[in-house]
This record gives sequence, structure tokens and C-alpha cells, in this order.
Amino acid sequence: MLEGEAGATLPTLESLGGGFGMEFKLNDGGRDAAGYKGHAGDCFCRAVAIASRIPYADLYDVINGFGKSERRGKYKKHKSHARTGVYMRTAKKIMEALGFKWVPTMAIGSGCKVHMRAGELPAGRLVVRVSRHFSAVIDGVINDTYDPSRGGTRCVYGYWIWED
Repeated sequence: MLEGEAGATLPTLESLGGGFGMEFKLNDGGRDAAGYKGHAGDCFCRAVAIASRIPYADLYDVINGFGKSERRGKYKKHKSHARTGVYMRTAKKIMEALGFKWVPTMAIGSGCKVHMRAGELPAGRLVVRVSRHFSAVIDGVINDTYDPSRGGTRCVYGYWIWED
């Protein structure tokens, strides 16, 4: 506990059962080895490449193939692309085609139930959906180009789990 103003005792993250992020491993999913350079919004492609063990370049082409079949609309100005981002509807189609199963952890108005925290996600090869990002989690270890867990406080919207 921390000492606050006027001697009040304030709880710490640890005392509330939180504040413990997950182990992190720097992993670009084979992007550099495939010859791709520079900054990109390719978190979906990286995360799926890591979790599925599909080579980055092959997955890049698969994602762009799905993106080409999309239609633009009044509120959807662009198509999904492996380098610049993938719309959730397209991501679900790709993941189902690859044999992943979607497990929602949050619904509209339900509040956050699962965080990117040790012990809150199941073991296995996961692609985790958080706000504006996808990340691979393999047996409780985040595999990404940065640690997106925010110290164990980041809410998980849902995850795809690899079905063998």
C-alpha cells in the first residue's frame, strides 16, 4: 500500500491483483528475413505469421489476395492490405481459412474481463486482438516488435486460437 494525502492508504496495482505484464520476446515474424524494410502497420500479418508458422512473405500475399476482393464504401475508404492494416471482417475470414477459432472475451457494454496479463490467456498459439493492434502470444509469451501489454492492464477484445 502507498501513503497518500492526509495519511490515506492507497492500493497498489500489485495489491489489486494486477500490474503483472506478460513475458515478452522480440519477434518480427520473419518480416526482415523476407526482405521487407521500413515501418509498416503490418501487425496482423506479423502476428499470424508467428502463431501459424506460415512464412511472412506467403502470408503477405494471402492477405492481399483477400483484400483485393473487398469493396470500398462510404465509410470504408481503403481495402485491407498486409502492410497498412486489415479490416476485422477480412481478418476473421483469413483466420477461419487458416484453421483458427475466434474466442471473444468482451462484448458491447460488458467491460473488460481479460487483460494481456500472465494467467489470463490460455496456453497455445494465439493471435490476440487489442485496441488498434494484433499480437501473437505463444504459451503465455508475447511475440511482437514491442510489448503491447501496458504492464498487464491492456484489455483483450478476443483471440484466435490455433486448432491442431
